[in-house]
Formats: sequence, structure tokens, C-alpha cells
Amino acid sequence: MTHPVRIGVLGCADIARRRLLPAMAASGETEVAAVASRDEEKAARTAMPYGCRVVADYAELVSLPDVEAVYVPLPVALHAEWVAAALRAGKHVLAEKPLTTDPDRARALFALARDRRLVLRENVMFVHHAQHAAVRRLVADGAIGEPRSFAAAFEVPRRPAGDIRLVPELGGGALWDVGVYPVRAALHFLGAGLRVAGAVLSPGPGGPGVDLAGGVLLTSAAGVHAHLDFGLDHGYRSAYELRGDEGRISVDHAFTPAADHRPVLRVTRGTASRRVVLEPDDQVANSVREFARAVRAARPGGPPSPVGRAEEAALLQAELLADVRRAAEHAPAQASLSGKEYS
Repeated sequence: MTHPVRIGVLGCADIARRRLLPAMAASGETEVAAVASRDEEKAARTAMPYGCRVVADYAELVSLPDVEAVYVPLPVALHAEWVAAALRAGKHVLAEKPLTTDPDRARALFALARDRRLVLRENVMFVHHAQHAAVRRLVADGAIGEPRSFAAAFEVPRRPAGDIRLVPELGGGALWDVGVYPVRAALHFLGAGLRVAGAVLSPGPGGPGVDLAGGVLLTSAAGVHAHLDFGLDHGYRSAYELRGDEGRISVDHAFTPAADHRPVLRVTRGTASRRVVLEPDDQVANSVREFARAVRAARPGGPPSPVGRAEEAALLQAELLADVRRAAEHAPAQASLSGKEYS
């Protein structure tokens, strides 16, 4: 019998406490082995339900001999340092998204993992939910005809003061926190070859440093365009719509559905509309399971691992996010060159 993958957790982030640790404990394929935090009391509270070891130092956790893999839910600005440290210590890594804010650093981390025959996964959980596979099947079966456009939005209510998502030094901002979802969804459905045609990032009340919202226009080589919205100071919205020359498919609760949520796909073709009701699915459990099985399938020795689909998707996403940032930074200068105002 295969033993569960023993996972050490760096930090006590909300997503770790609410979603990932319970999923790891409930899965027969993983086990929470240790929790590290610079706040030892918080680590003890986080570790208590799982009866696992409490470690006060991140470096100590990644060096523990009985920890096979490390989960990294730290602020994005700390990802590259600790993902690299875990890989160099011979640990497989599951890191929260985005893996980094720099495509070159992301490529270097994946190269390090492949060189050491280790699994590195970016934890984009929604792609593991069955509702998106159902949408792909409908599109492949011609439910909307030829795809023409894609629209997606992930917007959440205002963050409390002091939230790490509002701290620029920690990689805060709407693009890295919520923008990653519609960007990845566009890649998931439209594939490689997307380019940024335009982008706007709206700064918070304190001025530049952390963007609170954004909008992006992407185009594909096939002429399909994607309009993406995201924000940290909005009424909650989590949805996308694929539109074709003969119909459209709309999905609500697209990115963070509860495990007991029954997805409803709204399919419109001409003047007819129907609802496709699916069974509940647990994307958190699915993501944990996929990581554990990849770890168990990894083989030490031999040549470096080839580039896999998960790595390709993560790197395409990293490139697009960086292009969005660059396009948004140039947008004000480009707009001012025209000298025109429209009212």
C-alpha cells in the first residue's frame, strides 16, 4: 500500500487553514506533517486539529527528513525564495498562485524542479473542477458554433485594512490576487497564442503601489477576443461566458465554488435556452489529489523530467500576467499622447 504524501506547510494563510489543510487531512493520499510560522502560537493553533509538528522556522521545516513535500501559501513576494529552498532540499512543492510575479523566475523554478526530478505545481484549483470540462465538451460538440469571444470576471468585496493583499512589498494587488483567475480561464478555453491588446489597472486611494481593480483585453491568433475584469473592492462576482456565432454558455460560481455546490451551465442557442445541471465537485480535493499522484509517479534518477502541461500552463499564465502589467503601465502615457478628451 502506498503511504500518504507527508506535507509540510509554510505559513498559516487563510486559504491554508480554511481549505487546503482540511483537504489534505481528509484525503487518504496526503498527510499534514508539520506547520511552520514565525508566530509560534498561530502555528500551534493551525496544527492542533491535525496533531502535527509545529516548527518556528521555515528553513527548519524544508529540511525535515520526514517531510516529502512542501505547501507554500505565503505572500507571493516570498514564493520564489521558499519554493527554491524546498526544491534544493529535495522536496516536491505545491505553491499558491501565482507562482511568482516574474516569468523568468518562474521558468528557473520549474527548471530546478525538472533537473531534480521533483514535482512543482502552481495551485490553480478551479481548473480541476468538473464543470469546466463539461463546458469544453459542449463547445467541442458545437453547442455555440465557432467561438467568437470570452468574458470573465472575478471581483470580491473590500479587503480589511492591513490585509497582505494590499501591501505592495508582499506582492499585493488585484492583478496577482484575483486577476490570475480570469487570465487563467482565458488560457484554459482559448489556448496558447493569446496576446494583450490593452489593459488598465486602477490604483487604490493611496495612489500607485497596489492596484485595486483591472480590465484586460486579450486577442488570439484565430481572432477570438477575451474581456477580463477583476477587483478587490467590488460586489462579489465569479463568472465567465463563452460566446460563439450560434450561441453562448454562461457559468456562475466559476472560480471558488463550495464542494456541495451544484453547477448550472446556461446554454443559449438562437432563441432557445437550457440549463445543464451538474453534480457537485470538490476542486480543492481534486487539486490535492492530483499533486499527490504526481508526487507518487515521480521517479528519482534518470534524465530530467520533460516539460508537462501543468508547467506549460503556469508559464503561459506568468507571461500573460507580466504583459498585462506592462500594458497597463504604458496605457496612461499612450493615452496622453493623443491630447484628446472625449465627453
